[in-house]
Amino acid sequence: MASNRQLFLNHVAQTSDKPIGIEMVKAAGIHLWDADGKPYIDLISGFSVCNIGHSHPKVVKAVQDQAAEYMHLIVYGEFIEQPQVAYAKMLTDLLPPSLNSVYFTSSGTEATEGAMKLAKRVTGQTKIIAFKNAYHGSTQGALSVMGDEYWRNAYRPLLPDILHEDFNSSLAIEAIDAKTACVILETVQAESGINKPDPEWIKALAKKCEETCTLLILDEIQAGFGRTGSLWAFEQYGIVPDILLLGKALGGGMPLGAFIADKALMNTLTHDPVLGHITTFGGHPVSCAAGKAALEVLLEGKWIDAAFEKEAFLKKTLVHPAIQHINTAGLWMSLQFATPELNQRIVHQCVKNGLITDWFLFAPDRLRIAPPLITSMEELERICKMILQSIDEILAESLY
Repeated sequence: MASNRQLFLNHVAQTSDKPIGIEMVKAAGIHLWDADGKPYIDLISGFSVCNIGHSHPKVVKAVQDQAAEYMHLIVYGEFIEQPQVAYAKMLTDLLPPSLNSVYFTSSGTEATEGAMKLAKRVTGQTKIIAFKNAYHGSTQGALSVMGDEYWRNAYRPLLPDILHEDFNSSLAIEAIDAKTACVILETVQAESGINKPDPEWIKALAKKCEETCTLLILDEIQAGFGRTGSLWAFEQYGIVPDILLLGKALGGGMPLGAFIADKALMNTLTHDPVLGHITTFGGHPVSCAAGKAALEVLLEGKWIDAAFEKEAFLKKTLVHPAIQHINTAGLWMSLQFATPELNQRIVHQCVKNGLITDWFLFAPDRLRIAPPLITSMEELERICKMILQSIDEILAESLY
């Protein structure tokens, strides 16, 4: 009989020719366990999904309780679903007054698609300004605003009227005019290796959007829910987007995304045409119940308040001659090495040593660090030792 590994390779579509291929059977807190019982520390939180760790009892109970009541109904349609309503109310209570209407989607990518449609519908314009080394998802609309030609080229033609500018560039601000439907950017660029905006630049960008009636879309699909040291990363820059994109941690481990705007903007999707954006599973009641429970756990735990202290600890402790540069944004970090090849070897050695990490799409020479926000200082100390050990072991191999 074929093993699960062989069945995986035979019947589950692959996205690379060298998948990690570890058969995981359990996850709890910051740990994962494989089929042989070996534990791993999840240093990337399932790509910033599991900010409160895996399988938190309160989230598990919320899923079980909601599944026992009802699962799929007509998610967008005539039914009022309590989990969806309650989560939307909780989110908007934690956001500025203008972000008061939530459109739940199935994923962050779908949130990007919905936001782009909303911007075109509200403004009547088609020009979109995006940024190099940006990642907003992999569907064709989201791919059109992705900031790297390597990932886009195989799927052309893509959407027209997309202008890609450099992050933190004055040229991006100059390019915004009355014909611009929206500017879309990550509040902190994720896949370029944790790239923060210059505070004055992003304020000037927001001001130019306001002056030209251009909608500002901030993507916090990875940066949201405390990852950068505040609940929403935009709070650190004194700006408010017209549309906010959420995903990843939004569902507490269940699939969920959202784009959030003012009700007056969102209402344009209700007419000419009716059903201006629709989704079968967006705002699924079980996902909303899980997400709301996870957000409650996050806020009750005070872990966001500790993100900057943990950031400082990591920067102080992760010192090695092979680490050329460190970027951080709260409990979110990249370590740069001399070459992508060296980084890949260190990443694989970390995995071998029981530490799940990865590289960045637009920065293959950087190692990703984004542990669950619940990770303790003692656990971070152990993580640092494991990273430094893995670096030393790879460098020792290179001597022979």
